[in-house]
Amino acid sequence: MQITNNGPCDSSGDRTTIATLLTENQLGRIEIVLVSPRNPLNIGAAARAMANFGFSHLSVVAPFEPHWREAQSAVGAESLLQNAKSAERLAEAVADCTLVVGTGTLEHRRAEQKAVALPELGGRLAGELHRGGRVALVFGSEKRGLTREDLSLCHLITVIPTDAAQPSMNLGQAVAVCLYELAVRGRFVAGIGTTADEKLMRATSGELDRLGGVIEEAMLEAGYSPEEMRAANRHDLRLMLRRLEMNAADVRRAMGLFRRMLHKMRS
Repeated sequence: MQITNNGPCDSSGDRTTIATLLTENQLGRIEIVLVSPRNPLNIGAAARAMANFGFSHLSVVAPFEPHWREAQSAVGAESLLQNAKSAERLAEAVADCTLVVGTGTLEHRRAEQKAVALPELGGRLAGELHRGGRVALVFGSEKRGLTREDLSLCHLITVIPTDAAQPSMNLGQAVAVCLYELAVRGRFVAGIGTTADEKLMRATSGELDRLGGVIEEAMLEAGYSPEEMRAANRHDLRLMLRRLEMNAADVRRAMGLFRRMLHKMRS
């Protein structure tokens, strides 16, 4: 059986219809983010997998090789690779996203955020897209995956189930498996519209980071965060703010509160 971009063809040449995947609007609000990828061929393979399932928004954070846009493995996805965004830090790449999902294994780490099985992820993302939000699916480097610092910017972590004898997976393969799951599990919301209600919308990752910065200033002013604890407190604060699932209005009120506290303490 030959597989084409439009669907599988059987030996008689008849094309089998594939059920509708995610809508164009939904696909436009999902960002695939690769953090510190080492091999340009893996970046190209990820881009090709994205094109297979209709995804087009790719961000590459601090790549190891500078010439990654020339990867020969991006067969049929050359324009997607050329149009990919580049960022120095993960926080920058996901700043406008309201739900950030990290990928990885829990074999040698304890999840500090909610872990979601890959088959359940489609429904989670569908709910966020229905609220009018933007989603980022984040993949770590081939060598070490996502770091603890990277994961502090994630609301959820999802794990690809693999055999214990070979738990690791090539970056391009991991992207393909995840995007297939999202495309298939997202079919049930294909006809649902978008509800861009501020009361339902989560705050973006960038808004949470700005609030975290003001809270950290207040902690320092109050003498709560000694120098040797600042990195750990910043990490815990990032996680806590994402667990709260605040909307944009909540963030504005909290910003006002902590700025007023800062003003009082400084005066």
